[in-house]
Amino acid sequence: MSYHREDAGAPPSLFPDYGATRTRAPLHPPLRVPQTRTETTGPAGWDRLMGSALADLTTQHAAMPQGQRIIVTGRVLDEDGRAVPDTVLEIWQANAAGRYIHGKDQWDAPHDPNFTGAGRVVTDAEGRYRFVTIRPGAYPWGNHRNAWRPAHIHLSLLGPAFATRLVTQLYFPDDPLIEIDPIANAVPMPYRQRLVARFDMDVTEPNWALGYRFDVVLKGREQTPFEEDDHDH
Repeated sequence: MSYHREDAGAPPSLFPDYGATRTRAPLHPPLRVPQTRTETTGPAGWDRLMGSALADLTTQHAAMPQGQRIIVTGRVLDEDGRAVPDTVLEIWQANAAGRYIHGKDQWDAPHDPNFTGAGRVVTDAEGRYRFVTIRPGAYPWGNHRNAWRPAHIHLSLLGPAFATRLVTQLYFPDDPLIEIDPIANAVPMPYRQRLVARFDMDVTEPNWALGYRFDVVLKGREQTPFEEDDHDH
């Protein structure tokens, strides 16, 4: 399979300020690989298979996790603004201290025994999704001196076929680290703003959680920038 960069906001494969791209960027032109049936098909009725149990990342353990509880909601839309139903959104993120529950994460911050940082939700007939989590913390990542990643949530979108996977990151609107983060800056302005969620009082619930709205557009002029490869950061 080969992918064409149809949107000017797509991050380049090689972005020297993001050190890992120096070794990950392809050295040769892409090759088109014929797709098989297992790649062009997928289960019908994702929601029936998974239910809503993973849509609240704060209730997966015995007690509440540490940190600010937040609600994230939005819609998945196509290039004409039409709803895209039955899309699986896989969610993963660091905890409130900026620590992933991952063996390779050596950041000197505590794990939270009540927070795994992984969830899943399926869009409804109107393309809507909603999940509850805690706001993740920033963390150092060694790309350069004094390098810190802004708070972010990873989203992986899986459509009707196993080959239709897209990965992106959601940032928060009040985070000064976005301006100095090479991964965020690999997406040129103004497209970078499509990766920033919008604080929304209509989503916020009194005495319970702050609310953010983040729509994902799959193609076209308003396309959400997606990553080429999955990675740990």
